[in-house]
Amino acid sequence: MPQSSVNRPPIRHLRWLICGLLFLATLINYTDRITVSALKDVLQKDIGWDEAGYGWINFAFQLSYALMFPIAGRLLDRFGVRTTMIWAVIVWSIAAMGHSLAASAVGFAIARFVLGLGEAANFPAAIKAVAEWFPRRERAMATGLFNTGTNVGAMMIGPVAILASYWGWQATFVVLGAAGFIWLIAWVRVYRSPNEHPRLSAAELAIIQSDGDTVVPKRHLPWPSLLRYRQAWAFFLGKMLTDPVWWFYLYWLPPYLKTEHGLSPEKGALLIFWPYLAADAGSIFGGWLSSFFVRRGYNPGKGRLMAMVLFAFAMPFSIISVTTDSMIVALVCVSLATSCHQAWSANLFTTASDMFPAAAVGSVVGFGSMCGAIGGLIMVLVAGGMLQWLGSYTYLFIIAGIMHPTAWALIRVLGGPKLDRADVDDGLRTARSPALLGAGAIVVLLGLGLGGLIIIGWETILAATRGSVAAAASGIGAATLITVVGAGLMWASRDQAAAAVVRVPAGTQ
Repeated sequence: MPQSSVNRPPIRHLRWLICGLLFLATLINYTDRITVSALKDVLQKDIGWDEAGYGWINFAFQLSYALMFPIAGRLLDRFGVRTTMIWAVIVWSIAAMGHSLAASAVGFAIARFVLGLGEAANFPAAIKAVAEWFPRRERAMATGLFNTGTNVGAMMIGPVAILASYWGWQATFVVLGAAGFIWLIAWVRVYRSPNEHPRLSAAELAIIQSDGDTVVPKRHLPWPSLLRYRQAWAFFLGKMLTDPVWWFYLYWLPPYLKTEHGLSPEKGALLIFWPYLAADAGSIFGGWLSSFFVRRGYNPGKGRLMAMVLFAFAMPFSIISVTTDSMIVALVCVSLATSCHQAWSANLFTTASDMFPAAAVGSVVGFGSMCGAIGGLIMVLVAGGMLQWLGSYTYLFIIAGIMHPTAWALIRVLGGPKLDRADVDDGLRTARSPALLGAGAIVVLLGLGLGGLIIIGWETILAATRGSVAAAASGIGAATLITVVGAGLMWASRDQAAAAVVRVPAGTQ
């Protein structure tokens, strides 16, 4: 312990200060990623791209985001939250500033790809930090609080557009990217793990460790072994089905308001404040509600499911927004959807620490977030192609409305009525898995079948999308991605006994 820290008094409620830092990191993270959406009209005029091309620029971010998640999870479990976040913020801040050098759609795609590599660490790191710093009864509330950073970041669309109107879009990217380096100063000074922090009081440490599983040995949990746990699939499928809904709103809500309700970009930027303000309220309320159930004596997992079912079955009301001519009604329905999604998300993230030990949370959340990003990849390709083809948001809103109820049912079946704890501590599952092999084969056939249909109907698709090769290619991209996922499942189904090793470094706590 540094001598300068020995006589300094403990910081009261230090865990909530840590939560505040996670909120700011998430705010910066989302502000950096929505800047292209905020400046879409300006950039489309200066650089030149159609709806499908815009989808491909977003695809570049989603691709690197998806690929990096499991790597980020492993780095977190190996090197810890503090070190991993330092390097992640450096990478994404440099990439955010690098957008200012782009002069073409390809240049923006490259910058977005690098941005995704850095930003992928934020959520696994935040969830792992919450698992280390908070007892189970407080985790949903802490997650809900830091998760409001996503909504506040999305609300920055208006200020970002105003900043660009005065300084230009290049300077805007530089200024927003620099915010990450400012945050790093506070992070390096404040963050340590609970058992290493010189300014954590004994009383607060006792609260943090009251569950008995917040301070544990480091562990590497190979993803092929992870796929053998039904609890893992409960989290993975929950993310894969519902994360795309948020990506849809994040990328296409401003264009929707402009196209369907005739709002100017300036007025749309002001009105979009309300759905994301509602999302802030939903994130906090969602975390509070499940914690309320736990305080009332319910098992944490059951309390989580009770809260999530309410939010999931409110999502279909968002479909009304594309059946009404009233902008106010549409805005209310979209606000309800963003609120319920973020309330759902605050609880879904927490289910990872309900079902797995804290040492494995980084790996679980990292791989699960990759699944969510893969779902988001498919969504941006499908949304870009459908809008180019049909010119209508109706089917996209219907898809967005039914995803959460479907996901809740799967989580309930796979996770159990109380989100059963996985038996990771008893030894990893490594035997050959016929179930994974069969599931992978089915997914591969679906991907190949979809790709074949698109190739056969290529000319028809080009005619329907007014000659947009990017829109037609988006279907091939989605089919390829589905096929790769299936192949990955088949590969993971083999006997993992030789590769799956649990490493517990000597003396590590």
